[in-house]
Amino acid sequence: MKQVLHFTIVTFAFFTTQLASAQETSFFLKGEKSPNIHHIGDVWLKELSGADSVFNNSIAFATFASGARLHWHKHPGGQILMITEGEGYYQEKGKPKQTIHKGEVIKCQPDVEHWHGATPTSSVSYIASSPAQKGKTIWLQQVTDEEYSKSPINTTIKSTTAEQEIINLSKDKWRWMSEKKADTLAMLFNEKSVFVHMGGSWGKEQEVNIIKSGGIHYKKADIEEVSVHIIGNTAILLNKITLLAVVGGNEVTNPFMVTEVYVNENGKWTLGSLSFTKLLTPAEMKH
Repeated sequence: MKQVLHFTIVTFAFFTTQLASAQETSFFLKGEKSPNIHHIGDVWLKELSGADSVFNNSIAFATFASGARLHWHKHPGGQILMITEGEGYYQEKGKPKQTIHKGEVIKCQPDVEHWHGATPTSSVSYIASSPAQKGKTIWLQQVTDEEYSKSPINTTIKSTTAEQEIINLSKDKWRWMSEKKADTLAMLFNEKSVFVHMGGSWGKEQEVNIIKSGGIHYKKADIEEVSVHIIGNTAILLNKITLLAVVGGNEVTNPFMVTEVYVNENGKWTLGSLSFTKLLTPAEMKH
């Protein structure tokens, strides 16, 4: 009986692991590796749907290894990019380079020179849709190392107001936490920041060390509601989330109301406080 039970547990664990792995893998396959004719680095391309007599747009899926980028180019009919994974760069001629993230949509206007690719530390994938009848991509000069290495103007392409900037910064924070980017988070956290958890409270150094060591892995935060209130140079963000985390080697899921306090010093927002308040589930409320 013990052997049967052991086999059942091992089998269940195996399929659970496979399912979790599948959920973290892109839905589309990378396709064929492209020859380095119009880009630098490793790029994979897969045509998802070609244009025909009924549907004019061609749709493709592209994956860029970290550091890879296309040459400057333009599209006679424009192009829409839907970022599905990772973090990359996008720049139009005469405008600053911007950072693009998973979930964002970019509209490359017709005949506007631009380039896009991955960051030096992250791969990026996107779905590209272009009207075929307008003509093929016009390739131009290579993106120089100086152009590629120049710092982007902001952390997101959609940051237009202070409130939206804070919302985007908070989303970046959850992504950096899931990717265990402790050094990046250390630059976001204020030197006097305070972190309040269910198990206690501590400062910046301990929080960074916990993330770096994996003591707490903020694996995935599903944001359900968000609001921002700005008072002078202070922004208070309330996030209602469902957090999937690994704590002490155990994976747990809990609903939280998270309070984030950001402080603007010399034109830069830093995180001053992060506190978690556990919300009761409907089942817990009945007892």
